[in-house]
Amino acid sequence: MAAMKILIVDDEPAISDTLAYALRSDGFTTESCTLGAEALALLGRGDHDLVVLDVGLPDISGFDVCRSLRRQSDIPVLFLTARSDEVDRIVGLELGGDDYVAKPFSPREVVSRIRAILRRLRPEPRLAAPAPAPAGRFAVDADGQRIAYHGHWLGLTRYEYLLLALLLDRPGRILSRTQIMENVWQDGGESLERTVDTHIKTLRGKLRALHPDEDVILTHRGLGYSVVAG
Repeated sequence: MAAMKILIVDDEPAISDTLAYALRSDGFTTESCTLGAEALALLGRGDHDLVVLDVGLPDISGFDVCRSLRRQSDIPVLFLTARSDEVDRIVGLELGGDDYVAKPFSPREVVSRIRAILRRLRPEPRLAAPAPAPAGRFAVDADGQRIAYHGHWLGLTRYEYLLLALLLDRPGRILSRTQIMENVWQDGGESLERTVDTHIKTLRGKLRALHPDEDVILTHRGLGYSVVAG
């Protein structure tokens, strides 16, 4: 099976070269570029499995690259930034980023996060045929960090999975935005609560794409959110 291919978009050679070495040592193949426009052209080929995207690029911001990319692709995106600013973090997540790492970072940590993203979105094939998704409204595979909805595995980002799994663990119970933030964004307590609303919106979109007539995530004004039991 061909090695997964990672595109590294960063204008600092010391960072991109070090990260490329770590990824190649872990069995990935890599390609690198320094400009956002070049990244979009390379990603247009459709032969990459994930993109590591620096926010501060010389021509256009990594956020603009992600915004353009999301119009045509759902490739996983891991953002790099020189700042750990909360606004940057929220913007990246709201644009559809799968994870976020602030510089300076350990290359091994980035590789580990990349593997976690790919494992969650694209489970590694097994020798035996994979079991079909369980029947019923929802089924949670905690080991594989994935959730099935009416027999179909959902393509969820890290935080979408954690949020929906949290609600499903407490069916019918109303969880406030603060409770959700404390349980889902454990490594980002500074994040604005409005990111919860954004992720609820994207989750509803993915669920309604399968069952337009069913609304299972309920909003309780002034209180929070719950999921329909059963």
